[in-house]
Amino acid sequence: MSHCSGFSDPASFTEDGPEVDEEATQEDLEYKLKGFIDLTLDKSAKTRQAALESLKSAFSSKILYEFIMERRMTLTDSIERCIKKGKSDEQCAAAGLACLLCVQMGSGIESEEIFKTLGPVLKKIVCDGTASIQARQACATCLGICCFIVTDDITELYSTMECLENIFMKAYQRDRDTNGVSSTPNTVLHVSALLAWTLLLTICPMNEVKKKIEMHLHKLPSLLSCDDLNMRIAAGETLALLFELARETDADFFYEDMDLLTEKLRALATDGNKHRAKVDKRKQRSVFRDVLRAVEERDFPTEMVKFGPERMYIDCWVKKQTYETFKEILGSGMQYHLQSNDFLRNVFELGPPVMLDAATLKTMKISRFERHLYNSAAFKARTKARSKCRDKRADVGEFF
Repeated sequence: MSHCSGFSDPASFTEDGPEVDEEATQEDLEYKLKGFIDLTLDKSAKTRQAALESLKSAFSSKILYEFIMERRMTLTDSIERCIKKGKSDEQCAAAGLACLLCVQMGSGIESEEIFKTLGPVLKKIVCDGTASIQARQACATCLGICCFIVTDDITELYSTMECLENIFMKAYQRDRDTNGVSSTPNTVLHVSALLAWTLLLTICPMNEVKKKIEMHLHKLPSLLSCDDLNMRIAAGETLALLFELARETDADFFYEDMDLLTEKLRALATDGNKHRAKVDKRKQRSVFRDVLRAVEERDFPTEMVKFGPERMYIDCWVKKQTYETFKEILGSGMQYHLQSNDFLRNVFELGPPVMLDAATLKTMKISRFERHLYNSAAFKARTKARSKCRDKRADVGEFF
């Protein structure tokens, strides 16, 4: 299976090297992928899992719409079989592949057929208390993403959200008799279910959004006291998104316990507890500074994402939540899919893919020699600046 690493980075290429026969390369890739699809039916669990991981790597780094279209039912059957009969790691790999299959296919009749087959299986695993936590977690994420991509049926959307709600609402119940929420082995499942539910909330009709805000806005702050960092962050970001949606539906939206909530958020944004790891504290403070600004000042720190010659601005929590979700499943292939995947470009309102000819791409590239000169100059400038700072005789006023 080692040769699957060859397509882990679609942007990689050898500069100034010989021209590559793209048609032959594509045929070679498709030949390998056919082999991986066959291996998902192998008797060996390790072989099946390796094949699933190889397919995931290819699907995240290439657009393979036509190849997949011809084999979508075979792939769906393989994924269904692996989720139903596989052990934990195999189920996780199969759920991840199901996400990528729907990302590749986009929203359409074919994707709906895939979800009709896999949706009930995913829900069954998510609700199965005897299944491994990791498998349930992966299936919860997959259920949310696939439903987001393919569902036009509002009843199916509400049904999926209810399934996810029933999972993460159990985290509320543990807070009834205690001052804080202690993490349990199920916490990772609750986090995934909450994030998947939040993603689906972003595509709900406004009347349903209002109902969900009324149901959860007073309960979510209890999760900010959880001793699991990921749960605190998930709860904080969901709160920020709920406030954003609430203010969109009602400009005069008023939250009764605002003072108590902002006090909690400010404490998390300035947390200095010594028993927490430095990395965790830095991450938490960074997230909750943004959450506090969103709740208190209705502000969002705009981020810019670069991909190829294009730029995308993330200027609200809804867009941030959606971007982070797809980035999590596509990994290093996110930029490539933003450039070429029609579905993702539609989600982020980027318009049709920008078509650049070989001559334009060549003018955009910096040659190896030019890059070397630039790096050398930057290195010298850095060295000079650091030398001055290290020199005790340097005039401090020169720098401040």
